[in-house]
Amino acid sequence: MEEAKWYVVHTYSGYENKVKANIDNAIENRHLEETILEVRVPMEDVVEVKNGAKKTVQKKMFPGYVLIKMIMNEETWYVVRNTRGVTGFVGPGSKPVPLTDAEMKSLGIRTENISVDFQEGDTIAVVAGVWKDTVGVVQRMDFGKQTATINVELFGRETPVEISFAEVRRL
Repeated sequence: MEEAKWYVVHTYSGYENKVKANIDNAIENRHLEETILEVRVPMEDVVEVKNGAKKTVQKKMFPGYVLIKMIMNEETWYVVRNTRGVTGFVGPGSKPVPLTDAEMKSLGIRTENISVDFQEGDTIAVVAGVWKDTVGVVQRMDFGKQTATINVELFGRETPVEISFAEVRRL
């Protein structure tokens, strides 16, 4: 089977999260979980100063672009290309060009797999990222995306949150 690679998709500016949601829905509806593995809108923490107060906010690293890890074939190309808000793949003409491992590393996206010592039902602590110092029980694990879904309490109700394997440790 062909190896999944990262591709860059150009979107209308401001539609990045909507495109991600639409592609995620298409993956689920068309059962493409084995060929489209991950859809990402790369974000970075930026410190803003407003009225003399420092505040850390998340901003899109590449406005107008979405990263997709997928196995390129007719069906996946068609699904992504015909998603509302997508203007096309980045590459010469209509031929998408995958990102190299060096380009992925510079974006802070790891290509190696992380082995973990926890499983579904275990309690884990988040040690980095937005949910740092949060504790939760693993509901689901996705080894393709290298993420665990945990329930956290948000505004008095349980909310599922997807966390990278690199950001958690077992309690």
